[in-house]
Amino acid sequence: MFEHHREPLLPRREFIRRMGRFAAAAFLLVGVSWLIGIAGYMYFENLSLIDAILNSAMLLGGMGPVNELHTDGGKLFASFYALFSGLIFLVSAGVLGAPFLHRFLHQFHIADDDDDNDGS
Repeated sequence: MFEHHREPLLPRREFIRRMGRFAAAAFLLVGVSWLIGIAGYMYFENLSLIDAILNSAMLLGGMGPVNELHTDGGKLFASFYALFSGLIFLVSAGVLGAPFLHRFLHQFHIADDDDDNDGS
């Protein structure tokens, strides 16, 4: 997936392409999670589509639900979905940041390898 530390730094064009793939994966993860929230709110709380979209987006974004929850199933779903949303936020941030971090650290390996070759 990533180049080995002894390989040269990925060209900028390929790096941008890699970033696009990782961003697409992160957005897909968030989109699927959003759909899970929409379905859960519609099923457990009988919310309309627009209210379910709003509530799941607010929880996924870390703001909390908008509508008052009336059923025990809805309350349980919202609590588990809130925990799930927190994990999705962390995972998607990691997926988006991984290529940048790898490229940053890869530059140190290249510099370190050049220093080792100069001393030989």
